[in-house]
Amino acid sequence: MTMKTLFLQAPSFEGFDGGAGSRYQAKREIRSFWFPTWLAQPAAMIPGSRLLDAPPADVSVEETLEVAAGYELCIIHTSTPSFASDVRMAELLKEHYPKMMIGLVGAKVAVEPDESLRDAGLAVDFVAREEFDFTLKEIAEGRPLSEVDGINYRAEDGQLIHNPDRAMIEDMDSLPFVSEVYKRDLHIEDYFIGYLKHPYISFYTGRGCRSQCTFCLWPQTVGGHRYRTRSAANVIEEVRYIQKNFPQVKEIFFDDDTFTDDRPRAEEIARGLGKLGVTWSCNAKANVPYETLKVLRENGLRLLLVGYESGDQQILNNIKKGIKVESARKFTADCHKLGIVIHGTFILGLPGETKETIQKTIEFAKEINPHTIQVSLAAPYPGTFLYNQAKEQGWLTEEDEAHMVNDRGVQISPMSYPHLNHTEIFDSVETMYKRFYFRAGKIAEITGEMLKSTQMMKRRLREGVEFVRFLRQRHG
Repeated sequence: MTMKTLFLQAPSFEGFDGGAGSRYQAKREIRSFWFPTWLAQPAAMIPGSRLLDAPPADVSVEETLEVAAGYELCIIHTSTPSFASDVRMAELLKEHYPKMMIGLVGAKVAVEPDESLRDAGLAVDFVAREEFDFTLKEIAEGRPLSEVDGINYRAEDGQLIHNPDRAMIEDMDSLPFVSEVYKRDLHIEDYFIGYLKHPYISFYTGRGCRSQCTFCLWPQTVGGHRYRTRSAANVIEEVRYIQKNFPQVKEIFFDDDTFTDDRPRAEEIARGLGKLGVTWSCNAKANVPYETLKVLRENGLRLLLVGYESGDQQILNNIKKGIKVESARKFTADCHKLGIVIHGTFILGLPGETKETIQKTIEFAKEINPHTIQVSLAAPYPGTFLYNQAKEQGWLTEEDEAHMVNDRGVQISPMSYPHLNHTEIFDSVETMYKRFYFRAGKIAEITGEMLKSTQMMKRRLREGVEFVRFLRQRHG
């Protein structure tokens, strides 16, 4: 008999989106929510389960407790910044429903399983490491915790037990469609991303990333560095399901860390999408050749989400990005030529950062001119190479480590260097945004976009208000 299971993204900071399919564990510049794909996948494998994604649905703690009535197992996705509030949610659930089994999943508990269990106290029965889809299925089916690979759990005598690692999933086609859970449990209009058409849907066509970027959380903690993929036919089948069941969807986003890593497969999927007449977007590394970009563009590709990180070659080398500034320039020019929109992401405060390299990155962003940008602060999450490096070098103190975000969920600068302090790095984010967006050409470009569509006009005006409010909150 399968346990009645609730998958929960708990209420947190207003607008916080730290445990979904995204890599950005903080409140964003504008109200944005990714789909909770990591929870939806195991939810799709457990009959009678429910996925409650509280933040985008504006579900309160009290309402969450009401929803949880009658469930025997609750799985909470947690993150480093939201851990304390997620544990408080677990405590409240345990107070109301003492017999409920509660487990935590996410990168935070995957790399610090014993510490997480200790810090969570008696409210949490187990934490799941590695890929946790089949782990949770086995627990829901009633397998004793002592026989489940990939977990740390608290035994009846209070002892913390570390079970063997769970093998990685090799047959990705064995996983059911997450979009079926979206259909059952979510209101897709609740999910916004500033650079994607609305409403959109995102899902993974594979897991893992071949790149070795020292700061990136998911490949170093849960997904691994091998890109394990679903077959092109399986991906196309899920897109067909989405077309049929979500006729309102205007864009599909493939949330794989680097969808373009396997170019022949990306081209095969693109050709299938082209036949379906789908508008789609994906993550990409700034090294995709023109010929591949052309195939993708001719078959419905609208936008690429590209992690440039920095305009300084030495910093890119320091973080093992595996990209040359010059090749990023050429790639971007190719995208402009083909009419592919780019949302570029940058990180300030990475190892090697100076006042001069920050200026260099700002000028680089202006020069290559992606349509929109996101500027983040270097965040050394536990489990990453960057975290270990920051601790060894003294760039991250214990006090700073405890503060990745402020009390409103806004990202702060935890790392500092002898020649570049917290405040200088923190302030540089605002400087970069202003210098990128407050240019005559960029203002004209966005105004032109707004004039073409009333919906886009309303959306950009709302985002503008949210952006100004976000900048104000950074100093609140």
